[in-house]
Amino acid sequence: MSARDAFRVVHTRAGRGPAFLAAAGWVDHVEVVELAGGEVVYFWDLAPRDAARVARALREDLGALDREAFLAAWARAAEEGR
Repeated sequence: MSARDAFRVVHTRAGRGPAFLAAAGWVDHVEVVELAGGEVVYFWDLAPRDAARVARALREDLGALDREAFLAAWARAAEEGR
């Protein structure tokens, strides 16, 4: 099963503007949600620029990896505090 069929990425932004114009104290939220149960699998609070990069990488991996490979790859990233 493809990771895209099992999960979705939710990027909640602190502001309306682009990430490079964000104020210093803003924090964006990036989460990976399991579609079957609606449960949050991974969650990050990041600076807007970092959150945009992580969300983009997550979406790329959703299309490229299967469910188990996606979970394994991002489990390592979550442990590292990406």
